[in-house]
Amino acid sequence: MKNKRSIPPITKDSLLKVFKLERKPMGFSDLEKSLRSDRNDRKALKTALNSMIKEGSIIKLKNKRYGIPYEMNLQTGTLFCTRSGNGFLMPDKKNEKNMDDIFIPSKFMENAFHGDRVIARIERTIKGKKEGKIIKITERRIRNITGFIRIDKNKLSMIPDDERIQHNFIVSKKPLKAHISNNDLAAARITKFPEEGKSPECSIIKVFKGLNDINTITQFIKYKYSLPLKFKKNTEAEAKQLVAYDQNPKRVDLRGLKHITIDGEFAKDFDDAVCVEKSKQGYTLYVSIADVSYYVLPGTNLDNEAFERGTSIYFPKTVIPMLPKTLSNVICSLIPREDRLSVTVKLSYNSRGELLQSSFCQSIIKSMMRLTYNKVEAALINKDPKVRKELKDVLPELEWMKELATLLAEKREKRGSLDFDLPEPEVTLDIEGGIKSILRSERLFSQRIIEEFMIAANEAVAQFLSQSNIPAIYRVHEPPEREKLYEFEKLLHALTGDNSINRKSSLGFQSILNQVKGSDYEYLINRVLLKSMKQAKYASSNRGHFGLASDCYLHFTSPIRRYPDLICHRSLKNAINCNPVIYNQHELDGMATHLSERERLAMESERENEDRIRILFMKDKIGELYNGIISHITSFGFFVELSDLFVEGLVLLTDLYDDYYLFQEEKFRLIGRRTKKIYRIGDKVRVKVVLADVEKKQLHFKLMQNRYE
Repeated sequence: MKNKRSIPPITKDSLLKVFKLERKPMGFSDLEKSLRSDRNDRKALKTALNSMIKEGSIIKLKNKRYGIPYEMNLQTGTLFCTRSGNGFLMPDKKNEKNMDDIFIPSKFMENAFHGDRVIARIERTIKGKKEGKIIKITERRIRNITGFIRIDKNKLSMIPDDERIQHNFIVSKKPLKAHISNNDLAAARITKFPEEGKSPECSIIKVFKGLNDINTITQFIKYKYSLPLKFKKNTEAEAKQLVAYDQNPKRVDLRGLKHITIDGEFAKDFDDAVCVEKSKQGYTLYVSIADVSYYVLPGTNLDNEAFERGTSIYFPKTVIPMLPKTLSNVICSLIPREDRLSVTVKLSYNSRGELLQSSFCQSIIKSMMRLTYNKVEAALINKDPKVRKELKDVLPELEWMKELATLLAEKREKRGSLDFDLPEPEVTLDIEGGIKSILRSERLFSQRIIEEFMIAANEAVAQFLSQSNIPAIYRVHEPPEREKLYEFEKLLHALTGDNSINRKSSLGFQSILNQVKGSDYEYLINRVLLKSMKQAKYASSNRGHFGLASDCYLHFTSPIRRYPDLICHRSLKNAINCNPVIYNQHELDGMATHLSERERLAMESERENEDRIRILFMKDKIGELYNGIISHITSFGFFVELSDLFVEGLVLLTDLYDDYYLFQEEKFRLIGRRTKKIYRIGDKVRVKVVLADVEKKQLHFKLMQNRYE
């Protein structure tokens, strides 16, 4: 019996092909005709169209026709606002039609908020830069608002503490039992967004009577960034049903290898374990990664919520995990002396560190030992006899790791990989949970060992998937824009007298970083150059990684805490098992956009949490004196990075009483009109702490003298 119907099902891909083929806006009946669909397909067509409208790949016009945005001089994307009230639209697909960020002046915002998904029309192009106007808000991303309560004649309003949100909110509902005072800091749920001539409204869900400890700051940040407070019930229920795996004969048994995990002191989710063997021919590196995809299947509640979260978010004392702790800390974590499922990358090198062969397999391992960075550093670098004796069973393997990592680092440096040596704040707590100190974390060689091995594994998987033409999500880092580099070159010249950079490759930037290594300006140059670079992101097409000087790169080694890695695991496992491709290009486009946004949100929330904790630490240090270095100059003052503490504060221009100071932006300095006294980036200064306001996120210093030895 013949199949009555051989017409393929309606999908997003098939619809896009029709739009691109017809090259004109189309109505519903036009699409039905082009797709040769019948009345039975109407529901599927409507579903596909609505989904594509939501994600921004097509737009519904007022005449009820549908079209591709860029063909109509329109662009879909995510809005990122600035404190000035202006914003930038970050397009969904920058690889199409050379789409750069689009500047949106404040007068063309049309009640859109920071983080919203919007459609903008390109109004004009000035010196190659596009300027647009928002014509439609397709999705409101912000759910919560935080800010300060204002009470006027028993009417409550809220002024957002985030200066990127320009609207004041009317408080429509407050907690029944909460005592609210003027200027209280609060978190609220948005109940109405702004409309023409009407203010937005909110309902208070939490009042903060001060941010006086780390836990309260973290709770405030969770509300501000609408971070998930707990997992959904159906997700938790699904996680609890997972049990130890059945023995799988198809897996390669690597339990006889000396795998070890090397992580931070307080890590509990062990994604990776490594093993190195040495022979006369060279080295064999095994990088075994937790097989999260064995447990988290596409379309399940676990998978859906992991995708929504996108990444784990780390705060001092706590973490908001991507996966429930049953998985992240137990079943998937490569706990020592426990059998665990993994995906292993096997890399063979010669004695010069040149890659000879790579292979991949689904494996079962048993990590021999859980080591910390500090312990490995003590054994390999400090040669501590007590620690070396304790680790005698794996000491030869650790020495081989050191040798191989050194070779790999040298090869990466030769090709131009940029190594930004930027310390992270290391918050030390006392017995009661208070802040004991905030210092610059020391970057250990033991950390570099793991970094090199993870980079090698990520590159190997990326190369394999790319050469096999298997769709994947890549980690891309594009070269910096010429305008940003011009600003950096001016700073470099102001500090060192040199402004010559070879812009054509990362080798030129690497040379600059090497030149300033060990100098007073090292941290400053590293930080400013990093800010001049474009932000790395996820994309469905490989466009290389400028910072790593890598032609092909992706994230594979942390599937417990990053969803892009989970996607790559699924793609790799399907490839090595000769199964059909699991994702198509169109699906990966949308996923890459969402996951880049989730990563950016995680970074913003972590950074703000750190900033407020630093201010809290300085709260009882009002009046104390510190040495520091001018790290940034603005029209309203300059920022000072303290020498002994990893803390940065502001010296206001209005507090410099001895003269009127002129801001010379092109020379990165302030100069007195009368005295000609100069304050420039890199100057050493001595300051006094005069204000530490955690709620307003303000840390102010007063200048005591502009030089110290």
